[in-house]
Amino acid sequence: MSLIPSVPSPIPYEGPASLNPLAFKFYDPTEMIDGRTLSEHLRFSIAYWHAFRGTGSDPFGPGTIVRPWESGSDPVSIAKKRMDAAFEFFEKIRAPFWCFHDRDIAPEGSSLAESNKHLDALVAHGGELQKATGVKLLWGTANLFSNPRYMCGAATNPDASIFAYAAAQVKKAMEATLELGGENYVFWGGREGYETLLNTNLKREQDHLAAFLHMAVDHAKAIGFRGQFLIEPKPKEPTKHQYDFDVASGIAFLRTYGLEGHFKFNIETNHATLAGHTFQHEIEVAAAAGMLGSIDANSGDPLLGWDTDQFNTDIRELTLAMVSILKAGGLGSGGLNFDAKLRRPSIDIEDLFYAHIGGMDAYALAFKIARKILADGTLDEFVRQRYASYDTGFGQRIEAGAIGFRELEEIALGAPEPQPASGRQEYLENLILSYTAPRHF
Repeated sequence: MSLIPSVPSPIPYEGPASLNPLAFKFYDPTEMIDGRTLSEHLRFSIAYWHAFRGTGSDPFGPGTIVRPWESGSDPVSIAKKRMDAAFEFFEKIRAPFWCFHDRDIAPEGSSLAESNKHLDALVAHGGELQKATGVKLLWGTANLFSNPRYMCGAATNPDASIFAYAAAQVKKAMEATLELGGENYVFWGGREGYETLLNTNLKREQDHLAAFLHMAVDHAKAIGFRGQFLIEPKPKEPTKHQYDFDVASGIAFLRTYGLEGHFKFNIETNHATLAGHTFQHEIEVAAAAGMLGSIDANSGDPLLGWDTDQFNTDIRELTLAMVSILKAGGLGSGGLNFDAKLRRPSIDIEDLFYAHIGGMDAYALAFKIARKILADGTLDEFVRQRYASYDTGFGQRIEAGAIGFRELEEIALGAPEPQPASGRQEYLENLILSYTAPRHF
């Protein structure tokens, strides 16, 4: 029996001319591109916590969204029915993957043992639904931020007993991810940071966080989990200053503690902008280090200073992101996870479909435009020419580390005064505009 009868069949692809709000305009999951379907290229995933645990609440009021499957007295039975509805949605929206926190899918019990028992029941149920639908798990993670015990962090908590509890919770979440065939496991330090340095030993907390991640690496080897570990940076909110501020600080942390060979980055658009960066910047920093792993596909509101987790339909922003992702060789075992939620007044189940259709169409269109930009080569050639002086002569020796200040001084003294060349930013911005104009599609 359908739990979402108002959307009776999978969302069809009807092309750009379609006016059907429950149809894809640019995302045809079966379209073949370079020997792979568009679905295989984009690897869309649904975030369980927003799509099926989000209620429309905000700091100024309780939830506005009420779903029929949320009624009942037994929390485990409700969780199973909720998961049934979720997998019906995954199938109808034609998403090949999903993602979850442990506490999203299974209710927390009165003890860790009871919580683990609940999680076991829901993981078994999820495994049956995955088998029946073909939907796969992109990644799992543990919620180490909602319960009051984590008000001062989990791995960075000043209380060792809370550190131990968090380790036990991550151990179980990793095992659940393995059981469901998850291709990645994400660490998001929602409260791994500080509110004030007056009561904080910063170095000790960072040492503890590193020790926690090393333990996770060891446990993955022990249980045979071969998925990719991912760090998801965020600069603030809920913690005033979080240790995983952005990709660059994350890389420095991982290299400082000898963890760089085990982790890549799950980059969220809204987190990038909260850190004062663009989405593309964070992708490029991760890619330059060979640590680009996956994407949380959302956006923020530039007029608001917090993590609004909106669906992203900004074609220019997504095109630039896709150019960088494609140049980096793609996302590997990662994907595009819609870590995005409905707006507070969007209370109908159809709104959940409209939101994901828009996000999937926007990324599909951006992917196609990015391929055209890269195939044309104009942008790449401009950048290549701008750095051409490093391809030969003493420029090549600079990059090879085969020259020093003394020789470079001799070259500078014997050469004419160098003349700067235009960076042509406005020309390049117009070039991107020409690709994103409707005439291309």
